[in-house]
Amino acid sequence: MTPDVLIVIFAGVLGLLVGSFSNVLIWRLPRHESIAFPPSHCPTCDHRLGVPDLVPVVSWLSLGGKCRYCRAPIKARYPVVEVLTGLGYAVIALLFPPLTVGWGALGLMVLFTLLLVGSAIDLDTFTIPDELTLPGVAVGLLFGFLNGRAGVGTLPDLAGAVQGALLGAGVLVAINQFGSWVLRRFRERSYPEQPIGYQQISVGLLAGAWLGPWWGIGVGVLSALVNVAARRVVRVPEFLTLGGLLLSLVLGSAGTGPGMILMVQGALAAAGGVSLVAGVYWWLRREPEAEADGVDAAEDPYDASAMGFGDVKLAAVIGAFLGWERLLVALVVAVFAGAVLGLLQLAMKRENRVKFGPYLALGAVIALIWGQGWVQGYRSMLGL
Repeated sequence: MTPDVLIVIFAGVLGLLVGSFSNVLIWRLPRHESIAFPPSHCPTCDHRLGVPDLVPVVSWLSLGGKCRYCRAPIKARYPVVEVLTGLGYAVIALLFPPLTVGWGALGLMVLFTLLLVGSAIDLDTFTIPDELTLPGVAVGLLFGFLNGRAGVGTLPDLAGAVQGALLGAGVLVAINQFGSWVLRRFRERSYPEQPIGYQQISVGLLAGAWLGPWWGIGVGVLSALVNVAARRVVRVPEFLTLGGLLLSLVLGSAGTGPGMILMVQGALAAAGGVSLVAGVYWWLRREPEAEADGVDAAEDPYDASAMGFGDVKLAAVIGAFLGWERLLVALVVAVFAGAVLGLLQLAMKRENRVKFGPYLALGAVIALIWGQGWVQGYRSMLGL
């Protein structure tokens, strides 16, 4: 066997093992349990599992999908996650040979794991835990740094990873902001956050359009500091921030200021940065209401958001690992798949919420495999 084939096989086996650990994350993270202690055990009878019970796929098949000790059924999802992770790792090693892209291949495997775990948790709970997404953004930036040091041209360097993370969060949070504003028929939110929340994101959108992303982030954070100093939320009406952004883009298209394209980029990146700052703040504060994913729309009629804040942070993870070009492909695929499959889901199950995380993951995988070719084809079509 050639070294490349051996690496692909090794990656597949590694994926099976990581898939087994992914099942631990899928079960324990939503329950806020330690991922290390206690050791693996049956959730029904609490009996500690031995090595024969933990062999990926094989143990589930040999036990007939039941616990060895209490015969309680074990979900088929366990071997499915293991097989998907093994196949995903093998495909990544095949398309992005570690001997060529170095650490970048490992980074893509980490991304695949984050996407699979996040999707499974989202399907179960309508949430994507901060413990998965926010560290995931940091890890994506780390691999961007390593890619830059290694000169890997097919994957983003640190600057590209930062840009991708900011735009990933910014695009979805902007959709969330404008969608909520319009669906509420231009009424103000009934539950402002103290000291940082949706209002600061809207401020960042407007400031970023005129001042650029970093100054926009600074203005958004400054708005939060004003709330801290005032010990209350100093409200800025959304018709001034979001409406002002729309007016700014009209002016930019007419040649005023930095121009519409730069305004859009600055606004989205600034909003993404402020949303990530807010996400880290509420994560450290451990405020559950900061996670919009967990809000029951039936119990909270004031939030007309179409997607949860966990999706925003997952998009930032995708952007950090894949860069902004593949990110845009992922978002287009996710929106299209979410629209088609989501409508079918709503029609069949009569659910009033769509779990968008799996569609983001699907879009990211497609963008990883074919995104670069699609982007190059689009550029060629435009003569760029």
